[in-house]
Amino acid sequence: MTLRIAGAPVSFGVFELSPADAAVQLPGPDEILDVLERTGYSGVDMGPLGFLGRGAQLRARLSSHSLELAGGWVSLPFSDDAAFAASLGELDAALDFFDESVDENTTLRPLPTLADTGDELRRAHPGGGEGLSLDAHGWDRFAANVATAAARVRDRGFEPTFHHHACTYVETGQEIDEFVARTDVGMTFDSGHLLIGGVDPLVGWKRWSSRINHVHIKDVRTDVLREIVGRNGSMYEVWSGGTFVPLGEGDLDVPAIMDAIVESGYSGWIVVEQDVIPRSDDDPGRVERDHAVNREALRPWA
Repeated sequence: MTLRIAGAPVSFGVFELSPADAAVQLPGPDEILDVLERTGYSGVDMGPLGFLGRGAQLRARLSSHSLELAGGWVSLPFSDDAAFAASLGELDAALDFFDESVDENTTLRPLPTLADTGDELRRAHPGGGEGLSLDAHGWDRFAANVATAAARVRDRGFEPTFHHHACTYVETGQEIDEFVARTDVGMTFDSGHLLIGGVDPLVGWKRWSSRINHVHIKDVRTDVLREIVGRNGSMYEVWSGGTFVPLGEGDLDVPAIMDAIVESGYSGWIVVEQDVIPRSDDDPGRVERDHAVNREALRPWA
Protein backbone atom coordinates (compact mmCIF):
# COMPACT_ATOMS: atom_id res chain seq x y z
CA MET A 1 0.00 0.00 0.00
CA THR A 2 1.29 3.45 -0.94
CA LEU A 3 0.06 6.75 0.42
CA ARG A 4 1.20 9.90 -1.33
CA ILE A 5 0.96 13.33 0.28
CA ALA A 6 0.10 16.35 -1.86
CA GLY A 7 -0.40 20.01 -1.14
CA ALA A 8 -2.82 22.42 -2.76
CA PRO A 9 -2.86 26.05 -3.93
CA VAL A 10 -5.99 26.61 -1.82
CA SER A 11 -3.80 26.28 1.29
CA PHE A 12 -2.00 29.40 0.06
CA GLY A 13 -5.26 31.25 -0.62
CA VAL A 14 -5.16 30.57 -4.36
CA PHE A 15 -8.60 29.39 -5.46
CA GLU A 16 -11.79 30.72 -6.97
CA LEU A 17 -12.33 33.42 -4.33
CA SER A 18 -10.21 36.54 -4.18
CA PRO A 19 -9.06 37.96 -0.81
CA ALA A 20 -11.20 40.80 0.50
CA ASP A 21 -7.96 42.51 1.56
CA ALA A 22 -6.83 44.35 -1.58
CA ALA A 23 -3.28 44.61 -0.23
CA VAL A 24 -2.77 40.85 -0.37
CA GLN A 25 -0.45 39.58 -3.10
CA LEU A 26 -1.02 35.88 -3.65
CA PRO A 27 2.00 33.64 -4.32
CA GLY A 28 2.81 32.45 -7.81
CA PRO A 29 3.12 28.81 -8.87
CA ASP A 30 6.86 28.51 -8.31
CA GLU A 31 6.59 30.04 -4.83
CA ILE A 32 3.96 27.45 -3.95
CA LEU A 33 5.88 24.52 -5.42
CA ASP A 34 9.07 25.67 -3.68
CA VAL A 35 7.30 25.46 -0.31
CA LEU A 36 5.83 22.04 -1.07
CA GLU A 37 9.19 20.69 -2.19
CA ARG A 38 11.02 22.05 0.86
CA THR A 39 8.47 20.68 3.31
CA GLY A 40 8.38 17.15 1.90
CA TYR A 41 5.30 16.82 -0.32
CA SER A 42 5.31 14.64 -3.44
CA GLY A 43 2.30 16.09 -5.26
CA VAL A 44 0.15 19.15 -5.81
CA ASP A 45 -3.47 19.79 -6.68
CA MET A 46 -4.26 21.69 -9.90
CA GLY A 47 -5.59 24.92 -8.42
CA PRO A 48 -7.23 27.30 -10.91
CA LEU A 49 -7.00 25.91 -14.43
CA GLY A 50 -3.68 26.97 -15.97
CA PHE A 51 -2.23 28.38 -12.75
CA LEU A 52 0.63 25.86 -12.84
CA GLY A 53 1.24 26.48 -16.54
CA ARG A 54 0.33 24.51 -19.62
CA GLY A 55 1.96 21.86 -21.76
CA ALA A 56 5.74 21.63 -21.62
CA GLN A 57 5.93 24.48 -19.09
CA LEU A 58 3.58 22.58 -16.75
CA ARG A 59 5.54 19.33 -17.02
CA ALA A 60 8.87 21.08 -16.57
CA ARG A 61 7.62 23.01 -13.54
CA LEU A 62 6.36 19.86 -11.82
CA SER A 63 9.52 17.92 -12.67
CA SER A 64 11.84 20.68 -11.44
CA HIS A 65 10.19 20.50 -8.02
CA SER A 66 9.97 16.66 -7.97
CA LEU A 67 6.16 16.86 -7.78
CA GLU A 68 3.32 15.13 -9.61
CA LEU A 69 -0.20 16.38 -10.24
CA ALA A 70 -2.57 14.70 -7.77
CA GLY A 71 -5.89 15.94 -9.11
CA GLY A 72 -7.90 19.05 -9.74
CA TRP A 73 -11.27 20.66 -9.20
CA VAL A 74 -13.89 20.57 -11.99
CA SER A 75 -17.20 22.06 -10.82
CA LEU A 76 -20.28 21.45 -13.01
CA PRO A 77 -24.02 22.23 -12.59
CA PHE A 78 -25.19 18.61 -12.42
CA SER A 79 -28.73 19.44 -11.28
CA ASP A 80 -29.54 21.64 -14.31
CA ASP A 81 -29.63 19.85 -17.68
CA ALA A 82 -29.25 22.93 -19.87
CA ALA A 83 -26.49 24.49 -17.78
CA PHE A 84 -24.70 21.16 -17.56
CA ALA A 85 -24.73 20.68 -21.33
CA ALA A 86 -23.36 24.19 -21.78
CA SER A 87 -20.54 23.51 -19.30
CA LEU A 88 -19.09 20.40 -20.94
CA GLY A 89 -16.52 22.52 -22.75
CA GLU A 90 -15.12 23.46 -19.32
CA LEU A 91 -14.72 19.76 -18.51
CA ASP A 92 -12.97 19.15 -21.82
CA ALA A 93 -10.59 22.06 -21.15
CA ALA A 94 -9.72 20.61 -17.75
CA LEU A 95 -9.12 17.19 -19.28
CA ASP A 96 -6.75 18.79 -21.79
CA PHE A 97 -4.81 20.14 -18.81
CA PHE A 98 -4.68 16.72 -17.16
CA ASP A 99 -3.39 15.24 -20.43
CA GLU A 100 -0.66 17.87 -20.53
CA SER A 101 0.49 17.02 -16.98
CA VAL A 102 1.29 13.39 -17.76
CA ASP A 103 4.62 12.20 -19.14
CA GLU A 104 6.76 9.05 -19.09
CA ASN A 105 7.80 9.78 -15.48
CA THR A 106 4.25 9.94 -14.11
CA THR A 107 3.74 7.16 -11.57
CA LEU A 108 0.11 7.85 -10.61
CA ARG A 109 -2.33 9.48 -13.00
CA PRO A 110 -4.16 12.50 -11.54
CA LEU A 111 -7.84 12.26 -10.69
CA PRO A 112 -10.19 14.84 -12.21
CA THR A 113 -12.19 15.87 -9.16
CA LEU A 114 -15.80 16.45 -10.17
CA ALA A 115 -18.08 18.51 -7.94
CA ASP A 116 -21.50 20.09 -8.11
CA THR A 117 -21.89 23.87 -8.34
CA GLY A 118 -25.18 23.83 -6.43
CA ASP A 119 -27.35 26.85 -7.13
CA GLU A 120 -27.97 30.25 -5.59
CA LEU A 121 -30.26 28.90 -2.88
CA ARG A 122 -28.01 26.01 -1.89
CA ARG A 123 -24.85 28.12 -1.96
CA ALA A 124 -26.43 30.40 0.63
CA HIS A 125 -26.88 27.58 3.16
CA PRO A 126 -23.70 25.74 4.27
CA GLY A 127 -24.74 22.48 5.90
CA GLY A 128 -27.98 22.15 3.94
CA GLY A 129 -31.30 21.92 5.68
CA GLU A 130 -34.96 21.04 5.29
CA GLY A 131 -36.30 21.70 1.82
CA LEU A 132 -32.85 22.23 0.29
CA SER A 133 -32.22 18.76 -1.15
CA LEU A 134 -33.09 17.38 -4.58
CA ASP A 135 -36.34 15.46 -5.07
CA ALA A 136 -36.44 12.10 -6.85
CA HIS A 137 -36.66 13.66 -10.32
CA GLY A 138 -33.82 16.02 -9.45
CA TRP A 139 -31.67 13.07 -8.43
CA ASP A 140 -32.49 11.32 -11.71
CA ARG A 141 -31.16 14.34 -13.62
CA PHE A 142 -28.16 14.66 -11.34
CA ALA A 143 -27.13 11.02 -11.66
CA ALA A 144 -27.57 10.99 -15.44
CA ASN A 145 -25.35 14.05 -15.79
CA VAL A 146 -22.71 12.55 -13.49
CA ALA A 147 -22.70 9.44 -15.70
CA THR A 148 -22.19 11.63 -18.78
CA ALA A 149 -19.28 13.50 -17.18
CA ALA A 150 -17.70 10.30 -15.87
CA ALA A 151 -17.83 8.68 -19.31
CA ARG A 152 -16.17 11.76 -20.80
CA VAL A 153 -13.38 11.56 -18.21
CA ARG A 154 -12.85 7.84 -18.73
CA ASP A 155 -12.79 8.23 -22.50
CA ARG A 156 -9.71 10.44 -22.00
CA GLY A 157 -7.94 7.76 -19.97
CA PHE A 158 -8.56 9.13 -16.47
CA GLU A 159 -10.64 7.89 -13.57
CA PRO A 160 -13.00 10.47 -12.05
CA THR A 161 -13.60 11.15 -8.41
CA PHE A 162 -16.54 13.12 -6.99
CA HIS A 163 -16.14 15.63 -4.18
CA HIS A 164 -19.02 16.01 -1.71
CA HIS A 165 -18.88 19.71 -0.93
CA ALA A 166 -20.51 22.37 1.22
CA CYS A 167 -23.28 24.42 -0.42
CA THR A 168 -23.94 21.79 -3.11
CA TYR A 169 -26.47 19.02 -3.62
CA VAL A 170 -24.02 16.38 -2.37
CA GLU A 171 -23.17 17.60 1.12
CA THR A 172 -25.08 15.88 3.92
CA GLY A 173 -24.80 12.23 4.87
CA GLN A 174 -28.18 11.45 3.29
CA GLU A 175 -27.16 13.18 0.06
CA ILE A 176 -23.86 11.30 -0.07
CA ASP A 177 -25.76 8.03 0.45
CA GLU A 178 -28.05 8.96 -2.46
CA PHE A 179 -25.06 9.78 -4.66
CA VAL A 180 -23.37 6.47 -3.82
CA ALA A 181 -26.56 4.52 -4.56
CA ARG A 182 -27.19 6.20 -7.93
CA THR A 183 -23.69 6.39 -9.46
CA ASP A 184 -20.57 4.31 -10.02
CA VAL A 185 -18.07 7.14 -9.53
CA GLY A 186 -15.48 7.01 -6.76
CA MET A 187 -15.70 9.64 -4.05
CA THR A 188 -13.29 12.19 -2.65
CA PHE A 189 -13.34 12.03 1.14
CA ASP A 190 -12.97 15.53 2.64
CA SER A 191 -12.83 15.64 6.44
CA GLY A 192 -13.70 19.33 6.64
CA HIS A 193 -16.66 19.30 4.27
CA LEU A 194 -18.07 16.22 6.02
CA LEU A 195 -18.14 18.20 9.25
CA ILE A 196 -19.92 21.08 7.52
CA GLY A 197 -22.46 18.57 6.22
CA GLY A 198 -23.03 17.19 9.72
CA VAL A 199 -21.08 13.93 9.38
CA ASP A 200 -18.36 12.74 11.76
CA PRO A 201 -15.35 12.05 9.48
CA LEU A 202 -14.47 8.74 11.12
CA VAL A 203 -18.07 7.56 10.73
CA GLY A 204 -18.02 8.76 7.13
CA TRP A 205 -14.82 6.88 6.33
CA LYS A 206 -16.21 3.63 7.69
CA ARG A 207 -19.52 4.20 5.89
CA TRP A 208 -18.16 4.97 2.41
CA SER A 209 -14.57 3.67 2.35
CA SER A 210 -15.34 1.13 -0.37
CA ARG A 211 -16.15 4.02 -2.74
CA ILE A 212 -13.37 6.44 -1.74
CA ASN A 213 -10.61 6.88 -4.33
CA HIS A 214 -9.21 10.27 -3.28
CA VAL A 215 -8.68 12.04 0.05
CA HIS A 216 -8.64 15.68 1.11
CA ILE A 217 -7.67 16.08 4.75
CA LYS A 218 -8.12 19.25 6.75
CA ASP A 219 -8.37 20.00 10.45
CA VAL A 220 -11.27 22.07 11.74
CA ARG A 221 -12.07 24.21 14.74
CA THR A 222 -15.59 22.95 15.23
CA ASP A 223 -16.56 25.77 17.58
CA VAL A 224 -15.80 28.33 14.86
CA LEU A 225 -17.56 26.21 12.23
CA ARG A 226 -20.70 25.73 14.35
CA GLU A 227 -20.93 29.44 15.13
CA ILE A 228 -20.77 30.40 11.45
CA VAL A 229 -23.09 27.66 10.17
CA GLY A 230 -25.44 28.16 13.13
CA ARG A 231 -26.14 31.77 12.13
CA ASN A 232 -26.35 30.80 8.44
CA GLY A 233 -23.05 32.47 7.62
CA SER A 234 -21.49 32.10 4.18
CA MET A 235 -18.74 29.78 2.99
CA TYR A 236 -16.59 32.88 2.55
CA GLU A 237 -16.88 33.38 6.31
CA VAL A 238 -15.98 29.72 6.87
CA TRP A 239 -12.84 30.08 4.74
CA SER A 240 -11.82 33.48 6.10
CA GLY A 241 -12.80 32.97 9.74
CA GLY A 242 -10.01 30.64 10.88
CA THR A 243 -12.11 27.47 10.62
CA PHE A 244 -9.35 25.40 9.01
CA VAL A 245 -6.13 25.10 11.00
CA PRO A 246 -2.93 23.02 10.84
CA LEU A 247 -3.36 19.30 11.44
CA GLY A 248 -3.40 18.62 15.15
CA GLU A 249 -4.51 22.13 16.11
CA GLY A 250 -8.23 21.58 15.57
CA ASP A 251 -10.79 18.96 16.57
CA LEU A 252 -10.17 16.35 13.87
CA ASP A 253 -8.88 13.09 15.36
CA VAL A 254 -6.01 12.84 12.88
CA PRO A 255 -4.53 9.57 14.25
CA ALA A 256 -7.91 7.83 14.20
CA ILE A 257 -8.65 8.96 10.63
CA MET A 258 -5.20 8.01 9.37
CA ASP A 259 -5.33 4.63 11.11
CA ALA A 260 -8.71 3.96 9.48
CA ILE A 261 -7.37 4.98 6.07
CA VAL A 262 -4.37 2.66 6.39
CA GLU A 263 -6.42 -0.23 7.78
CA SER A 264 -8.89 0.04 4.88
CA GLY A 265 -6.11 -0.58 2.35
CA TYR A 266 -6.57 2.79 0.65
CA SER A 267 -3.77 3.52 -1.80
CA GLY A 268 -3.47 6.90 -3.45
CA TRP A 269 -3.21 10.61 -2.82
CA ILE A 270 -3.92 12.37 0.45
CA VAL A 271 -4.21 16.05 -0.39
CA VAL A 272 -3.63 18.34 2.57
CA GLU A 273 -6.00 21.29 2.33
CA GLN A 274 -5.89 24.05 4.92
CA ASP A 275 -8.25 26.42 3.11
CA VAL A 276 -7.42 30.04 3.90
CA ILE A 277 -8.18 33.52 2.65
CA PRO A 278 -5.01 35.49 3.36
CA ARG A 279 -4.78 38.93 4.93
CA SER A 280 -2.05 41.51 4.46
CA ASP A 281 -1.19 41.40 8.17
CA ASP A 282 -0.57 37.62 8.19
CA ASP A 283 2.80 36.45 9.51
CA PRO A 284 4.87 35.98 6.32
CA GLY A 285 6.34 32.75 7.67
CA ARG A 286 3.00 31.18 8.56
CA VAL A 287 2.30 29.40 5.29
CA GLU A 288 5.56 27.47 5.16
CA ARG A 289 5.41 26.74 8.88
CA ASP A 290 1.86 25.38 8.54
CA HIS A 291 2.87 23.20 5.61
CA ALA A 292 5.74 21.74 7.60
CA VAL A 293 3.41 21.05 10.54
CA ASN A 294 0.84 19.40 8.27
CA ARG A 295 3.42 17.22 6.55
CA GLU A 296 5.03 16.12 9.82
CA ALA A 297 1.59 15.29 11.27
CA LEU A 298 1.19 12.64 8.56
CA ARG A 299 4.74 11.30 8.74
CA PRO A 300 3.88 8.25 10.92
CA TRP A 301 1.63 6.95 8.12
CA ALA A 302 3.28 8.31 4.98
